Amino acid sequence: LLKQKANSSNEPPSSCQTDTKKKRPLKAGNSPEVPLINGNRNEVKAKSTNRLDNGSAKENPPLAKAKSKKVATDKNLNDTKSDGKGCKEEKKNGNILKEKGDIKHQRRKAEEHAEQQPKEADIWFDDVDPKDIEAAIGPEAAKIARRNLGLETGQSQRSVEEVLVKEKASEGLTRAVAMDCEMVGVGPKSEDSIVARVSIVNQFGKCVYDKYVKPTEEVTDYRTAVSGIRPENINTGEDFNTVQKEVADILNGRILVGHALRNDLKVLFLDHPQKKIRDTQKYKPFRQRVKSARPSLKLLCEKLLNIPVQTSEHCSIQDAQAAMRLYTLEKKKWEAAVKNKANNKNCK
Repeated sequence: LLKQKANSSNEPPSSCQTDTKKKRPLKAGNSPEVPLINGNRNEVKAKSTNRLDNGSAKENPPLAKAKSKKVATDKNLNDTKSDGKGCKEEKKNGNILKEKGDIKHQRRKAEEHAEQQPKEADIWFDDVDPKDIEAAIGPEAAKIARRNLGLETGQSQRSVEEVLVKEKASEGLTRAVAMDCEMVGVGPKSEDSIVARVSIVNQFGKCVYDKYVKPTEEVTDYRTAVSGIRPENINTGEDFNTVQKEVADILNGRILVGHALRNDLKVLFLDHPQKKIRDTQKYKPFRQRVKSARPSLKLLCEKLLNIPVQTSEHCSIQDAQAAMRLYTLEKKKWEAAVKNKANNKNCK
């Protein structure tokens, strides 16, 4: 019995007694080191975290601190750089604003460029050389002028009438008119000529006068292959004296344009002041360009207007239109040269 009492006095207290004495609630953060469970501390941490999330009324202090930091970051987006969502949205909005500004700038530049470009309606070939237009206004304006003239390269040629006649233009008499006559042969060898047809066009290429003329002598050669005249045309034509008077009235006080006009005036038995004659065959700049002392109307049209004329039977209307187009091509320079020549004569 004594041995049993001694042994019982040396035994450690029972588990019930220990739990009764030491059982107190543990405060968060003051607990001793977390014991290992199967050698893994993380397992215990995970369980305790889950317990707090699911059942605890208190918020986790570390989570509250993280939230406050994020709020502060969002408030200072304009001053600091951050990878947060708000910063990305701010950058995105900035890019959108910048793109909108670029689009407006490009649109404004395009409108200004369009305003600066010459309109085709404002440019006509009447009295300006495309080279002068290019030097004064620019290549776009010169391109329009060349297109109006039918001088563009690499494109299909415009029809002869489109080049020679201005659409929707006045059909009445103008300050300058162009005339051309077709002739037939008379005499034993058909060497002499008489007028068979007279055509006059205004400055825009519109025909203002066109009549066949009754022959005053017996015709020995109608020259149809060149003149296009046939017996039936002139046998029912207008009396020569009537035609002569009507043509004289039209030419009176006007600039007369034509090619080799001396021959036309000769068969009409008319005269015209030299200072009012514009002969495309005698115009020096034309002769220099085509390198011919007496260029034909066909050559001038091919080289300067890029159109074919007189390819078969001649037409006095078309020949008059061609002469007028050549004149309007150089009108300003031509008239300035005539004026200077007159001033020099007056000075002498």
